[in-house]
Amino acid sequence: MTNDELQCLVEEISKKDFKRPFRHQATFNKRLRTTGGRYHLSSHRLDFNPRVVEVYGKEELIGVIKHELCHYHLHLEGKGYQHKDSDFKKLLKETGGSRFVKALGDKTTLTYRYYECASCHSTIIRRRRINTEKYVCQCGGKLKNLVK
Repeated sequence: MTNDELQCLVEEISKKDFKRPFRHQATFNKRLRTTGGRYHLSSHRLDFNPRVVEVYGKEELIGVIKHELCHYHLHLEGKGYQHKDSDFKKLLKETGGSRFVKALGDKTTLTYRYYECASCHSTIIRRRRINTEKYVCQCGGKLKNLVK
C-alpha cells in the first residue's frame, strides 16, 4: 500500500464513519516500532506503522486509522482527545476503532558485551561498548573484551 492509497483510505473512513472530512496528511512512517499510529497535535498529521499492514492486513490498519481519527477529530473540536478522556472512549466505541494494536513482533534481541578484568578476573556485562583503552575495572585492572 502506498502513501497515496493510505491518504485516500483515511479520507474515506473519515467521511463514512465520522461524517467529517480529513483535511491533513496521512503517511506511513517506518521509524514507528511499537505503536500502530501517531497523531501530531501541532501539524494534525497522521503517521502509521507499515508493519501493521504487512503483519495483520488491511482490517487491522482500518482499526488503527479509526483510533487515530478519534484523536484528530476530537482535538480539532476542542474535546477530550486523550486515551483517558470519556469523549475519546465514547467515540472510539461508536466508530469501532481498535484500542490497542496487536503485537508487531519486532522486538529486537538484546545484545550484551562481556569484558574481563586482567587482575581480579571479574566479568563485566554491558549493553554498550566500553573503550578498553580509556576505562578500567573498579580494582584498577585493565579490561579485555571477551567474545561470547
